[in-house]
Amino acid sequence: MNLDHLRYFVALSRTENYTQTAKLLHITQPSLTKAIHSLENELNLPLFKRIGRNVELTPAGKLFANGVESSLITLDKSIADIKSFNQQKAVIRVASLRTLSIKWLPDMAQRFLQATQNSAIRFQFNTDTGLSPDILNGLRTKQYDVAFCSKLDNYSDLDFFPVAEQTMVCITPTDHALANRSSINLTETLAYPQITFSERSGLHPIMTKLFNDCGGQPISAYSVEEDQAIAGLVANGFGIAVVPNMSILQTMPVKIIPLSFPNWQRILYMAALKTATPQPAVNQFITFVRTQSKQLSVNNI
Repeated sequence: MNLDHLRYFVALSRTENYTQTAKLLHITQPSLTKAIHSLENELNLPLFKRIGRNVELTPAGKLFANGVESSLITLDKSIADIKSFNQQKAVIRVASLRTLSIKWLPDMAQRFLQATQNSAIRFQFNTDTGLSPDILNGLRTKQYDVAFCSKLDNYSDLDFFPVAEQTMVCITPTDHALANRSSINLTETLAYPQITFSERSGLHPIMTKLFNDCGGQPISAYSVEEDQAIAGLVANGFGIAVVPNMSILQTMPVKIIPLSFPNWQRILYMAALKTATPQPAVNQFITFVRTQSKQLSVNNI
């Protein structure tokens, strides 16, 4: 039984007029007449009787109309449900360090959507945490499909792929004694109170090693988890700091001083569970990021 013919039948049962129904359905009146006759022949029953220029349902037609209309409502709901289900399956849940969430990640996600031209794919960005351990633990418990953060030890169940890098710089208040320097050796910062990374930060062990290589550890005035929060304290005169060269620094009242020694870059990674079998959209995104990261200059975050 033709589904379109059933929809035509229901429409005609409401208007009881062939001309009006044909206009509503954007079909010709002969096409509508042919469809109704086809249904009647298939059922071997008359569904309408002529009343002047209009038509009226026969008793069999009324019974059939009630059942068909109810069935079409159920069918349309099922179609809507399956479309919604498909859309939910196409959500890519992403967690990221805030330094990547400002520019790098939104740009990468937008270019992926443009490249795939798949309107069913949507991103769910999780930016409520800015710490690599929290992000990686969330990835382990499958709160996220893919993550962008630092690479940490003791996560052998995760696959890490380098996607971006940042140089480290010294930042000072604009009126600080070091603010007129064009470059600086990390050793020269040891005489001044600093805003340092707390032990929960992925940068803490890296900065500890860099300062050890330079002969000592800084005087820590405050210990903070996130690099952007550190920059805010420096901008308000709480001390100096050594942080990644983030694009947000250009908008803050701080002096950015390149490090002459040590020459070191912070590498940021895309992480995913090794044993997971992600949905096709997630696999597409991971492959896209890998390809793009190989092709692009990644030092402008």
